[in-house]
Amino acid sequence: MTRPVCRSFVVLCLVSWLLASAVEGGPTDGRLDIYWVDVEGGAATLIVTPGGESVLIDTGNPSIRDPDRIVQVLLRQAGLRQINHLIITHYHGDHYGGAATLSKMIPIKTLYDNGLTDDMPESPPEKSYLELKCDQRQVIDPGDPISLKQSHRDNTVDVSLVCLGTRKEFVQQGEANQSLCAQHQSKDRDGSDNARSVVMLLKFGPFEFFDGGDLTWNQEFRLVCPSNPVGIVDVYQVTHHGLDSSNNPVILKSLRPTVAVMNNGATKGCMPEVFTNLKETKSLQAIYQVHKNLRPDGVVNNVADQYIANHDQQKTCKGNYIRLSVDPTGKSYTVSIPAHGHQRTFQSK
Repeated sequence: MTRPVCRSFVVLCLVSWLLASAVEGGPTDGRLDIYWVDVEGGAATLIVTPGGESVLIDTGNPSIRDPDRIVQVLLRQAGLRQINHLIITHYHGDHYGGAATLSKMIPIKTLYDNGLTDDMPESPPEKSYLELKCDQRQVIDPGDPISLKQSHRDNTVDVSLVCLGTRKEFVQQGEANQSLCAQHQSKDRDGSDNARSVVMLLKFGPFEFFDGGDLTWNQEFRLVCPSNPVGIVDVYQVTHHGLDSSNNPVILKSLRPTVAVMNNGATKGCMPEVFTNLKETKSLQAIYQVHKNLRPDGVVNNVADQYIANHDQQKTCKGNYIRLSVDPTGKSYTVSIPAHGHQRTFQSK
């Protein structure tokens, strides 16, 4: 047996053991949890609802590493045995690449994506993704809600997750946003599948979380102008890993987040213009990074070490995750990095 095959066999055996030993249900404390799984500059955001369901937005890169990290968090931290809802924001390998392998490791109930259309700007996803095992597939459209079970616990508020945009089409309703829209300066068009990213908004009582995948600069403007359907959010997942082809100041000032979380890699993201735009967003109280920026080109931007989950190069990286846990009332939330004991609590808006 070759080493790669042997390793895959060992991992699958471990997953089988964990599935057998994991608890039956999900969370029992009425909280909403979000995990930013370290997929080395890709994206994999795991949401665990108070009703005991899991929502995974993107699956990281191809090969076993990223699906394995996702499964470890799902089983060991969340105590869940399946992915109820898998949302793929767009067809780049660092977002959908781990999906086929993941489907062999743990059951996937419903997969939501952009489907296949005649106007796709790049090659369609790999055959292994198109044929992966799941209970059902659904093309997601602007305005579509994800049907989530509610907790029904005393003092626990309802949770909702809705698609605000995809394939360069956006929900239109929202408050007028002319003053901020007038500040927009366009950039060169990004003609890749990034511009077609699925945009999701999660609400838990007063708490709100925004995930825009790799939505690009000019499309971010179109999302919130002339009207803003997103509103004000508490937590902003820094779009496109902190690259400066995204993170338009107009969207940052429109959403007015309290916390930003950047799913960057050791040598990917953390661009100077993005850091400038984030730091000029007056509402922000904290910025978190999945990785410390260790690029050899000398262009280094980082927050304080306590707000960074992983400080090492890729070869020695331990794959630490960032966790956010929202109180059952939705009125406050705590961001933590369990690997080195950091935690900080914020009030929802």
